[in-house]
Amino acid sequence: MTGVRARGEDIRRFILQHLGTHPADIAKFASEHFKITRQAVGTHLRRLAKEKAITASGETRKRTYELAALSEWRKVYSIGQGPAEDVVWREDVEPMFTEMPDNVQRIWHFGFTEMFNNAIDHSGGSGILVTVRHTAVNTTILITDDGVGIFKKIKESLQLPDERTAVLELAKGKVTTDPKNHTGQGIFFTSRLFDHFDIYAGDVYFTHDFASDLDWITESPTQFEVGTSVRMELSNHTARTPKKIFDKYSSGDDYGFTKTVVPVELARYGNENLVSRSQAKRLLARVDLFKTVLFDFKGVPSIGQAFADEVFRVFQLRHPDIELVAIHANSEVKRMITRALSELPLSLRKRE
Repeated sequence: MTGVRARGEDIRRFILQHLGTHPADIAKFASEHFKITRQAVGTHLRRLAKEKAITASGETRKRTYELAALSEWRKVYSIGQGPAEDVVWREDVEPMFTEMPDNVQRIWHFGFTEMFNNAIDHSGGSGILVTVRHTAVNTTILITDDGVGIFKKIKESLQLPDERTAVLELAKGKVTTDPKNHTGQGIFFTSRLFDHFDIYAGDVYFTHDFASDLDWITESPTQFEVGTSVRMELSNHTARTPKKIFDKYSSGDDYGFTKTVVPVELARYGNENLVSRSQAKRLLARVDLFKTVLFDFKGVPSIGQAFADEVFRVFQLRHPDIELVAIHANSEVKRMITRALSELPLSLRKRE
């Protein structure tokens, strides 16, 4: 019986760990993983529901599940007259994390204070709503302000053509609308610390998933007329540490922010092809702030000769000390990059 009980615990733990990404097909997903029937998985789902670890909604054939909130807390803060981010963390938020591992607390401390401070300093709004939701597996914090919207502000501050381009700049890192007081590193590092990180503002949706480290997406699920919402989600038992993430994008003894990943797909509008030098220049904006630049070609079916030449030859000749690396490129994209690299001096040719 001990083995049966242990297997049952493994199945229920698996369900809880993957429910967030498989709310509608968790029975199928678990049955295939453990090679058992969906009816057997259903028994475990009913037990978890009875234990109030999960909740179910919808008819049998279209039933979806989600992790049940063990606790949910929310509070509104005034911008200008309210407390600073460190006070809010210390007095209101940190007490909810005292039972969690030290590394988890440090991730939340960094992420919460960075995002709350952004809302205070940059939103131009009057208030901030903080929501903290605990489940048996993870915790989610939502920070929402009623300001001008982060992408609109970046667009206007940097004089960009649209808010989608603002997402591209945000993905690179080191972007800020207040360079005297901020380095522009907060969102970049916060997004990489959490399992899931989302920003909603205007008609642009910006997200980063830790499991797909280089996968950035923009969508328009709904129109946000006012303000910005930042959503951070993290496993309550992750082994991740802030140091591991900082080291990944740093180099040397000074631990400077020297490495970035540029999601090339964000330079595309709709289904357009990346063929022109103007598109390449848009992609290259501000990458000269880094020592190593990884161009992530995931989702990019092809590029033109002029685009490849501008990125991998012209820019490299102007910035010989910057390492340019292409990743996740298909065979067609690789051919165009190789063609551009062939025109460079041997000493400047970087490995793809």
